[in-house]
Amino acid sequence: MQPRDLSDHVAYEAGRGHEEVARERGLDPAELISLSSNENPLGPAPEAVAAIHAHADGIHRYPKAAHVDLVESIADRHGIQPVQVWLANGGDGALDYLARAMLTPGDTVLVPDPGFAYYGMSARYHHGEVRRYPIRRDADFAMEPSTILETYAGDRIVYLTSPHNPTGSVVDRSTIVDLATRTDDDTLLVVDEAYGAFATTESASDLLAERDDVAVLRSFSKSHGLAGLRLGYALVPRTWADTYAKVSTPFAASELACRAGLAALADDEHLEASVELASWGRDYIADELAAETWPSEGNFVLASVGDATALTDELFDQGVIVRDCTSFGLPDCIRISVGRREELRHAVETINELLVANEVAGE
Repeated sequence: MQPRDLSDHVAYEAGRGHEEVARERGLDPAELISLSSNENPLGPAPEAVAAIHAHADGIHRYPKAAHVDLVESIADRHGIQPVQVWLANGGDGALDYLARAMLTPGDTVLVPDPGFAYYGMSARYHHGEVRRYPIRRDADFAMEPSTILETYAGDRIVYLTSPHNPTGSVVDRSTIVDLATRTDDDTLLVVDEAYGAFATTESASDLLAERDDVAVLRSFSKSHGLAGLRLGYALVPRTWADTYAKVSTPFAASELACRAGLAALADDEHLEASVELASWGRDYIADELAAETWPSEGNFVLASVGDATALTDELFDQGVIVRDCTSFGLPDCIRISVGRREELRHAVETINELLVANEVAGE
């Protein structure tokens, strides 16, 4: 007995965690600076933590009322109907629901390259085929409509990421409208805004009031610090009202995740502090790092450092964890998540010292 043929599937490579690196290197996890997974360095929203404690004794019940309350709160914030909000187990769960709703065997999807590997993984799980459009370095990793349309061939789903991971570039509203207008009527544009709270560009969610060919992805993982709870959602066209119940798993988000998400939405102070820190950190890395970087509107910055794998390995020994972007097809780049101010200052100083030492050694 063997599983179905998965030879064309790829595995998702997550950033290295501090506990993993600590065990491997014989280091104290508490002394490591983890800047590899774009997690919120301020931790979870305090109101969310309080909600988890308050409702922990209710986890023997399914999340019915909490699910409804969270959906209504999200819908109200985006100015849409509750039926347009699809809660999921993280943003990747929402991607799965969209793939289930859209794809039949043999349908193709168009994904950015480089980009989030799970777009293609989810499509393949649902028997779709994956095609790629390039995000070019010589264009500062902009998602250019002309490039996307040159590659487009009637694909069922086209994925846009704004801000884009790992580069931090964004797609403005006019570009999304242009692409939606110039692609086929049965093509869905999925705008992944997992890092949208950190961006200066507006959300594309307002397009759902006038279009039925755009969906928006959002997450509580980054801006609200709830990555460990796995809570995300898709915002979909109003005409899809009865679709969610047909493609979602039963009780797609847990009781505590729903309670925490509802509280986090009301914790404006934590969100504002998280956005402010991300903005400061992006500027700090761009100004102080002795390497080429690209403008970012996420809570991270992409930097060109030469041999990324070698530098990342050296940084592990120094107690600094960053993301080697070789898996994104960028073997000379690392992605540095914004950490707390003192952490980020130390990390940038350590990277600079290693870059100088490596340059001298190579002369």
